[in-house]
Amino acid sequence: MSRPKPLSGFPEFLPEGRIVEQRVLASLAQTFELHGFGSIETRALEPMAQLARKGEIDKEIYVVQRLQSVRAGIADRDELGLHFDLTVPFARYVLENSGHLSFPFRRYQIQKVWRGERPQEGRYREFLQADIDVVGQDALAAHHDVEVALVILEALERLHTDFGVPPVLMRVNNRKLAEGFYRGLGIDDHLAVLQRVDKLDKIGPAAVADLLTGELGLSDQVAAKCLELATISAADESFVERVRALGVENELLDEGLAQLADLVAAAAAAVPGRLVADLKIARGLDYYTGTVYETEMTGFEHLGSICSGGRYDSLASDGRTGYPGVGLSIGVTRILVPLISKGALTASRTVPSCVLVAVDAEETRADAVAIAAKLRARGIATEVAPRADRFGKQIRYADRRGIPFVWFSSNEVKDIRSGEQVPADPDSWTPPEGDRRPGVSGG
Repeated sequence: MSRPKPLSGFPEFLPEGRIVEQRVLASLAQTFELHGFGSIETRALEPMAQLARKGEIDKEIYVVQRLQSVRAGIADRDELGLHFDLTVPFARYVLENSGHLSFPFRRYQIQKVWRGERPQEGRYREFLQADIDVVGQDALAAHHDVEVALVILEALERLHTDFGVPPVLMRVNNRKLAEGFYRGLGIDDHLAVLQRVDKLDKIGPAAVADLLTGELGLSDQVAAKCLELATISAADESFVERVRALGVENELLDEGLAQLADLVAAAAAAVPGRLVADLKIARGLDYYTGTVYETEMTGFEHLGSICSGGRYDSLASDGRTGYPGVGLSIGVTRILVPLISKGALTASRTVPSCVLVAVDAEETRADAVAIAAKLRARGIATEVAPRADRFGKQIRYADRRGIPFVWFSSNEVKDIRSGEQVPADPDSWTPPEGDRRPGVSGG
């Protein structure tokens, strides 16, 4: 069999990279659970009618069919596709299980998703997301918009301080603010304006102004006001007065300004320097109705947003009851693949093992296995040498794998990094805390 070629857009880690990923995922889960979010997992497949109902990325959905049906030229009765995000399956999950859930329902979900887009750095066809959401029944208090942002920022800050993942900057806006501002200018189709303004960074203000006047028929004066709003950014509540200075009045605008000011003030107190109000942030999905979030990683801004989300007041409904929510999604794969591939995030060893028990001879392997069992019983990851080679060769085996300690039948343990060898009892010896499991650090 010839050597297989890797599939583009389906990243896989070597064992060292996988250790990094597992530590990051455990850290995220721990932070989410500290804030009372419970874990769920949804199925990989959803009906195509559900996946494609928003129509924005239906060309990127992977359709799943049975091979037998394809060969027979028969369409499956239920057309299914792999989920392209975790929001659509979560909305379905809430509707199906609403009678068994307690609201507001707080969930986190760490799971793979699939999207058939063109692979490039930061964009993959199979990738891991970590989502949190708070969902209410008919209503959901605005303070949850503040809460989810602070939880995510705490989780990402912990990755920075514990592992050396680059720091982030979250940019936030509020759809009510934008819609109210546009309505105050006499604009009815606020989503059309948002879609054009969302291109500001890509094509520049002059080109956006041409779109607003040429495609939407806005006057030069009104288009200029829309662009002035989009240029406002601040790390404190000063953005409120700058919006007021534009002279537009609208009740929805007032509501959006107040909600965004509360979020910016809370973030400035909890995680200073990690969040700014940026009034050009739009988020393309049309189900967002309040706060919207985008997040960049310092030094990797070219990747785009590594964590996004927003408030949605009508994503899920059974016709009688609505389930508004607010949430954010961390692109775990988007963060980790560039960092690991560039050596900017590494594990201290390629295996979990802290100790290698040397084998004197195959006849005494059972003694080595018994020592390993005693160490494992006390939570020390241990493996036994695969062959009874000379001790020098067994030590080199441990060194190649990054295992810091070698245990000998004389009840001595050697730190192969320093060369120090001391007497030890497998019933009481404990390695330094930092050696118990692989460390993760920024390169």
